[in-house]
Amino acid sequence: MDKILNSIVVQVNGEVYIKDPLSSELGKRIISESLLLISELGMEGFTFRKLSEKVGSTEGAIYRYFENKHKLLVYLTAWYWGWLEHHLVFSISNLTDPKEKMKIAIRLLVEGPVNKQNQYLDPVVLTQIVTDESYKTFLTKEVDAENKNGFFKHFHGLNSRIVAIVKEINPSYKYPKTLVSTLMESTLLHAFFRKHMPSMTEIGLKGDQKVDFYYELVFKTLKDEN
Repeated sequence: MDKILNSIVVQVNGEVYIKDPLSSELGKRIISESLLLISELGMEGFTFRKLSEKVGSTEGAIYRYFENKHKLLVYLTAWYWGWLEHHLVFSISNLTDPKEKMKIAIRLLVEGPVNKQNQYLDPVVLTQIVTDESYKTFLTKEVDAENKNGFFKHFHGLNSRIVAIVKEINPSYKYPKTLVSTLMESTLLHAFFRKHMPSMTEIGLKGDQKVDFYYELVFKTLKDEN
C-alpha cells in the first residue's frame, strides 16, 4: 500500500487551476514551495510574489497556473481530502466488520494519513496546512458557486464513504450525514485547538486516548438508535 500511496496522484477538479501544476517542473515547484511558505507565513502573509522568489520564476508565471492564492489553497486541501480517501479505501478493502472500518476512518481523521511519503506533496506539511487553513477554503462568499463547480468534491467523497460505513453499522440511524460531517469538523477543529488554543481540549491525550472520544461519540450515538 505504501508504494502505491507514494506515487498516487489525486485528480483535483480542473476548474480550480488554470494549468495543471503537475504537468511541468515549474508547477511541481510551485506546489512544493507553496506548502512550505503557507506553513511558515499563513495565508495572510503568503503572496505569489514571495512564492515566485522561492521557485526562481516570475509572479506572472505563477498566475498561469492559479488565478489567485485562494484557489491554490483549494487545490492543496482538495489533494489532502482526496489522499485521505485513498488511504481509507486501501485500509478497509479487506475488512468486513463495519465497526473496524469506522475505527480506521476515525483514526485517519484524527491523526491524518498513515503514509507520510508522497513524491508530489509532503503529507506532513500538508496536514499542518489543512489544520490551520482549510476553513478558509469555504468560509467565503463564493462557496455556493465553488461547491456547485465541484471544488470540494474530495471532501464530499470522503464524507460519503464514511456515511456508508455508518449505514452498515446501523441502517436505521436517521442522521448519518450529519453525524459524519460533525465528526469531520470536530476532528479538524480540535486539531487546531490542540495546536493553538490548548485550553479548549485535552491537549495531553496521547496514543489511543486521542481517538477514544470519537469512538464514544460515534458508537454510543449509533447504539442508542438501535
